[in-house]
Amino acid sequence: MFEIFGIPSTALFGQLLIGLINGSFYALLSLGLAVVFGMLNIINFSHGAQYMMGAFAAYLLLQYSGLGYWPALVVAPILVGITGMIIERLFLRWLYKLDHLYGLLLTFGLALIIEGVARNYYGSAGLPYVLPESLRGGQNLGFMFLPNYRAWVIVASLTICFGTWFVIERTRLGAYLRAATENPALVRAFGINVPRMITLTYGFGVALAAFAGVMAAPIYNVSPQMGSDLIIVVFAVVVIGGMGSILGAIVTGFGLGVIEGLTKVFFPEASNTVIFVIMAIVLLVRPAGLFGRRG
Repeated sequence: MFEIFGIPSTALFGQLLIGLINGSFYALLSLGLAVVFGMLNIINFSHGAQYMMGAFAAYLLLQYSGLGYWPALVVAPILVGITGMIIERLFLRWLYKLDHLYGLLLTFGLALIIEGVARNYYGSAGLPYVLPESLRGGQNLGFMFLPNYRAWVIVASLTICFGTWFVIERTRLGAYLRAATENPALVRAFGINVPRMITLTYGFGVALAAFAGVMAAPIYNVSPQMGSDLIIVVFAVVVIGGMGSILGAIVTGFGLGVIEGLTKVFFPEASNTVIFVIMAIVLLVRPAGLFGRRG
C-alpha cells in the first residue's frame, strides 16, 4: 500500500470507485430526465419514484415469479416504461403547451402517490435483493479490490448512456425526435405519428430510470425512499449539465460522482453539499448549464 497526498491509496481509490458508482446512477437518471425534458418539455419530478418502481419490480419478479436479476433487467424497465406511457397518455399530454410549473406539480404529486403506496405495503425499511451469482466476488488490482458487480454497473451505465446519445444525436430516428419537438407539423408531413413518438419517448425515459433502479437494488436495497433521496441531486446534475442536454447529463453525472467521491477523502464535511455549490457557481457563470444552449 502506498500513499497519495498523505492518504492511503486503498482509501483514495475506494472512494473513487464509490464516486464512479454514484456517478453511474446520476448519469442514467439525469439522462432520462434530459430525454424527457429535451423532447417533451416536461420536468418529470416523478423520475425518482419510477427509479424506485424499477427496483421494486425486480424484487417482486424475484419473489413471486422466480425471475432473477438478468431477466428482471429487461422485464422491469419494460413494465415501468409501459406505466410511464399510460401516465403520459392520461395526464401529461394536456400539459405540453402550458408552463413548466404545471408538469412539475403533476409529476411531483404522482411521485408522492407512488411512494405512499409503496410505503403503505412494504414499510420504510430496505428490502434485500441478492447479487446475481455470475457477478459475485471481485478482482484484486493490487492497489484496491474491485467488486465484479460494481464494475458491471459502471460498464453498463456507460454503454446505455452513450448508446442513447448516439441514437438521439447521430441517427435518423433521433433527428425525427428532435424535429418533432420544434416543428411537429413538418414531421407529420413525413407520415410520422408524432403523439405516438412522444409517448414512446416518455416511456423510454421512464424505462431508463427503471433500469437504473434494477441495477441499484443489489447495492442500496429496495426502499420506497430510494428515489426521493436521490432525485434532488439528479436535478442538480441536470441543471449543471444543461436542461435537455443529453451529453451534458452523461458527462456531468459521471464527473460529479467522481468529484463527490474525492471530496469525501479530502474534505468529508463538504461531501453532501459540493454538488450544490458547483451548481450555484455554474449558474452564476453559465445560466444555461455547461452544455446547455441559451434560449
